[in-house]
Amino acid sequence: MPPPQTPHRASAAIVTTNVNNAVAAAMPLAMPPPPRAQPMPTRPISPPPKAPPPAPAPASVPGSAPAPMPTPKTQTPRPRTSSGTALPAKPLPMSVSAPSLAPSLPRKPSPVPGPSRATPDAGPSISADASSTVKRSTIPYAPTRRITPATSVLVPLSPAEMERYRNYPGGIGSMMLRRKRKREDELSGKRVLDEGEEDEESARKKRKLGDVGIVVEHYNTRPDVGVTQRQDSPIIGLKSFNNWVKSVLITRFAYPALMDSPNGQGRPGTGRGTRGRVLDMGCGKGGDLTKWSKAKVADYVGLDIAAVSIEQAQMRHASARGSRFTATFFALDCYAHVLSDVLPAPLLSTPFDVVSMQFCMHYAFESEKKARTMLQNVAGWLRRGGVFIGTIPDAEQLLDRLDALPKDAKELSFGNSVYKIRFEDRTNRPTFGHKYWFFLQDAVDDVPEYVVQWDNFVKLAAEFDLQPVYKKEFHQVFEEHHEHSEFGPLLERMRVVDANGESQMDEDQWEAANIYIAFAFEKR
Repeated sequence: MPPPQTPHRASAAIVTTNVNNAVAAAMPLAMPPPPRAQPMPTRPISPPPKAPPPAPAPASVPGSAPAPMPTPKTQTPRPRTSSGTALPAKPLPMSVSAPSLAPSLPRKPSPVPGPSRATPDAGPSISADASSTVKRSTIPYAPTRRITPATSVLVPLSPAEMERYRNYPGGIGSMMLRRKRKREDELSGKRVLDEGEEDEESARKKRKLGDVGIVVEHYNTRPDVGVTQRQDSPIIGLKSFNNWVKSVLITRFAYPALMDSPNGQGRPGTGRGTRGRVLDMGCGKGGDLTKWSKAKVADYVGLDIAAVSIEQAQMRHASARGSRFTATFFALDCYAHVLSDVLPAPLLSTPFDVVSMQFCMHYAFESEKKARTMLQNVAGWLRRGGVFIGTIPDAEQLLDRLDALPKDAKELSFGNSVYKIRFEDRTNRPTFGHKYWFFLQDAVDDVPEYVVQWDNFVKLAAEFDLQPVYKKEFHQVFEEHHEHSEFGPLLERMRVVDANGESQMDEDQWEAANIYIAFAFEKR
């Protein structure tokens, strides 16, 4: 299950995308400002040396015309309709269609040189040796649209990023890095482990790291694929559906809280019509930044235990088109530390209108102390009337599936081709620290998580003046909103279903989606 939140640092690493709103922190992650583009210098062309006149060119054939320029092919977008958004009302099979790939943009045609403008006495063409005297363009390099910040190519890979690319299980490039590292080990005299020894070494490393370290390492080494590559994920249907559920939560509960914010408009530099503040605990790589932009938030603070994820979230916000809100990011464990102990005081001086925890709160239930610290951080800086939204695994369903396993089962696990959940004990079920191991294809690689018993969660939250206002399983969220005037068409726009109402999720993905519940609390 997506982004984690677990302990590691007492100090916060800060990155901000607005200089006016930057605050001091121990580990600045902001990138240097891009240098101002300067016009290329021009050089006069020195007169070429005299040379014998060139041989006359062959006469052109009368009436002939130059070959026509090839016209670049363009791709016509397929028409889409707003009808047919029905998915099954039960958490079981749905019709399957081949994943729709995003159409590739046509390549911009290369410029074809026009006829020469040389005069009869211009002399021979300039040779390669004289290329340094060619007149250069005075137009400065200043692209109007960037995919990444201008100086991103100047930033070297960090050790964490290098390790991530080396360990990435897919892609030719990663295999080359693995082979190179193996060869380096051989040349340096290090003994290279075989597959069996590697498995044993991996298990030993996990024991040494502990649960928190395993989670941090996992999310720090997850590759950050682009939007195009993301569409090639084998579980893209599941990921799209999860994003749709989060969009429903934000629109139904967070947006009204932001618009009713007593904090007024955003700080100077934010867009017109923006309002309110959001605290995203477990923001990961910033996958929800676009959703918050559409919710017209003015100020956003993102926290995550994985420093590499925070760097990627900051890059995503910096390169976003039309971003109208300020965003500040910190790498810290908000389950082990009270925010006032690690964040700058000015950042917490104005209360938040919304706190969000998506697919990560279960990590806090490793112990009662962590769960209480998490709720203190949620409620302590949330205004009265503000909302707390999130998504967690459904404990009731997990334990029912555990009870349904055969008595003589050698492994206490269940799942399918997409996900797997493995418990270590059948009978020991503590309120806090009830651990299981979770695997999700192309997302989570067998990391420890903890059961969140709903009744216990509600009772604990009440101590912090948080009252539940919404709780639904994911399939119930779909049943409630798939015919809604706004959320129905959103299913198609987010590619949960196609124009014919068919989903990219197969039965296994649909089952994996429905082990989760969505919730909303209000601070009274």
